[in-house]
Amino acid sequence: MRVTKFEHASLRIDQNGETLLIDPGSFTTPLDDLGDVVAVVLTHEHPDHWTPEHLDRILRMAPGVPIFGPAGVARAAEGYEITVVSPGETRTVGGFTLRFFGGTHEIIHSSIPVIENVGVLVNDELYYPGDSYAVPEGVEVGTLAAPLGAPWLKIGEAIDYVLAVKPRRAFGTHDMTLSVAGKTMHRQRLEWATQQGGGEFFALEPGESLDI
Repeated sequence: MRVTKFEHASLRIDQNGETLLIDPGSFTTPLDDLGDVVAVVLTHEHPDHWTPEHLDRILRMAPGVPIFGPAGVARAAEGYEITVVSPGETRTVGGFTLRFFGGTHEIIHSSIPVIENVGVLVNDELYYPGDSYAVPEGVEVGTLAAPLGAPWLKIGEAIDYVLAVKPRRAFGTHDMTLSVAGKTMHRQRLEWATQQGGGEFFALEPGESLDI
């Protein structure tokens, strides 16, 4: 299974000629080579995690592909056929098994409503939490896509999150709000946290891949 990081929060997972897309949003450049897409996961409704333009492009190249997301995504993406998923559910599409965790977005500020968010575990190997610190209980995470920067993110909490998950591998995501210097600093902190559990951290740039 190969995971490719794109700008900000978007991931592409390829396995045996099939492709899974996660969170192509407003900071992500248009994706191509989408004919093998078998599913799309949108962790929550914020535009940095999905846009109509991305969904339209995906559906043109892969008509009828299922799109999974919490109820908030279905409301925000009115006019698109969204398969609503909740924490505790498992869905299988093609060669991908998707297990959903979490339930809520991290708090940004008391003045901003808290929305739904699901983390997704792909093939019991790759865990992407969306905008949350939800730990997938009872799961040994092989590879963690760890958030690096966000209005809701404090680096100390991000470090504690990686320490709690204890992945064998980790790489940073959700990073377009950071400067180059800030991204480097946060990667170093999460690298340290990954190493405490005996894992290895990878500094992936947009377009770079990791075989897991």
